[in-house]
Amino acid sequence: MDFYQINDLERLSGVKAHTIRIWEKRYGLITPHRTETNIRYYDDVQLKKILNVATLVNAGFKISKIAVMSEAELNSQLKASQEQEISDLRFEFYINDFIAAMLDFDEIKFNELFNTVVVKFGVQMAMINIIYPFLFKTGILWRADEAMPVQEHFASMLIKRNLFILVGQLSQANKKNKKFVLFLPSNEWHEIGLLFAEYLIRESGFETVNLGPHVPYRDLEHVILKVKPDYLLTFLISDSHDQYIRLVQQLLTEKFKKVQCLIAGNNIKLDVHQETNNLKILRRPSDILKVF
Repeated sequence: MDFYQINDLERLSGVKAHTIRIWEKRYGLITPHRTETNIRYYDDVQLKKILNVATLVNAGFKISKIAVMSEAELNSQLKASQEQEISDLRFEFYINDFIAAMLDFDEIKFNELFNTVVVKFGVQMAMINIIYPFLFKTGILWRADEAMPVQEHFASMLIKRNLFILVGQLSQANKKNKKFVLFLPSNEWHEIGLLFAEYLIRESGFETVNLGPHVPYRDLEHVILKVKPDYLLTFLISDSHDQYIRLVQQLLTEKFKKVQCLIAGNNIKLDVHQETNNLKILRRPSDILKVF
């Protein structure tokens, strides 16, 4: 991207635009570029500087002390602070590291970070406390269209690739007595939540059949007849799926009364749906565990 307005810095760093301007004027922390029409903008280097400064400020450092640090001193303090045992701060360090790796298109660093947080915190905690906040900050999590910057496409693809690997490592040999069919409706492509849900389901010992994105409604009846699932699980992000879900609910009510449809995703989009015997709403990742 390499062209950020101050509201982009605020969104990604969590630092108010007013505060960033104070840091500029009082401490000379960064100096914005200006277009030919005198519009202020920032580049990747400046964004990463604000991310690092915000992390140290939240760790208890005074901005006046941070402002006089060299780049080497700043990086040294970040590394030392990352070892502390305050979980929320450690999560923030990793979130900002993911943003930096995304901005640089650094696949090796991104994958190393992913593996590190999974080993250190476990898949569930890493996803909920680091990956999801990272996705939320960058706008990937519940974006209702595909018009995201290319760096966000890059990050989304790497996360999906890593989740595919994690899901594939879980055996379905010892099947319990519940079966889940996972899918996304037609023209829905946001697979990260679906893959994380599949990981949680498989980790709990249940069988999954993942149909992936963009599943036409007409195919669901055939799948239900063939697979005989206990649950359907889907995610809703865009506005265009209300009729699709009503048809699924009608199908379950009329033909497959023992099957439940679980829907998750953007809570704003979920508010238009009412829970029934056949339709349950999952508003947070941990809700899937309550189903078992």
